[in-house]
Amino acid sequence: MSLAKQTDRMLSVCVGLLVILTAIVGGIGSHAQAEDLAVAAASDLNFAIKELIGEYEKQSGQHVKLSLGSSGNFYAQLQQGAPFDLYFSADIAYPKKLEEAGLTVPGSLYRYAVGRVVLWAPKQSPIEVSKGLGVLRESTIKKIAIANPKHAPYGRAAVAAMEHGQVYAEVKDRLVLGENISQAAQFIESGACNVGIIALSLAMAPAMQSVGSYWLIPAEAHQPLEQGAVVMKQSKQQDSARKFLQFMQSPQGQEVMTRYGFTLPN
Repeated sequence: MSLAKQTDRMLSVCVGLLVILTAIVGGIGSHAQAEDLAVAAASDLNFAIKELIGEYEKQSGQHVKLSLGSSGNFYAQLQQGAPFDLYFSADIAYPKKLEEAGLTVPGSLYRYAVGRVVLWAPKQSPIEVSKGLGVLRESTIKKIAIANPKHAPYGRAAVAAMEHGQVYAEVKDRLVLGENISQAAQFIESGACNVGIIALSLAMAPAMQSVGSYWLIPAEAHQPLEQGAVVMKQSKQQDSARKFLQFMQSPQGQEVMTRYGFTLPN
């Protein structure tokens, strides 16, 4: 065989091996991507669920892809078939509606916690949040951050609390609406707003405790923030989604939720 033919054959073999290797690597990548658990979670879970996911990934070896936002926006997306495996809502009514529409795995609905809201201000602020919601009447307060009540349960709780405290009518023109409760907290932390009503679970995070102070709004000032999770029927990771919920219900998962101020279900 001539040197030229030997070279051609070797090149042909190398190209063939390269094609096979590319297919194998691509298949592994696709498989790994398919194994990811896609979680849509209400923003009040920001710190708590990131800690839960970190521990779960260590123990299970599975990667969790987290998306944070408002419960109402995720609900609308899931109605249209958004590719999430597991949905954590700050208002259990949303996953219940998805269940009624036949979009969830039967029996997967889980009431995972009850949330609370607080009045929060930066530590260097002259605002004394310990005085309660009445402090919002002070003329020095120009902007008050809350989540948008149209699609954020914590925003609705904030409005209800201000109405209960008989200050809403006086301060409603000073409200600045965040897309979700995390954004509302960012408005205050950045100085864009003087004070605001945010989730206790955010206020109790070490990063927030180091820069701000809060006053716990009485539970009777608003409807209970019953929060629920559900596994989506269109999910290809239903077993993994259930395992994550089981981890959340474990003593380790419950300890994390308690530490961030959530009241746990009986």
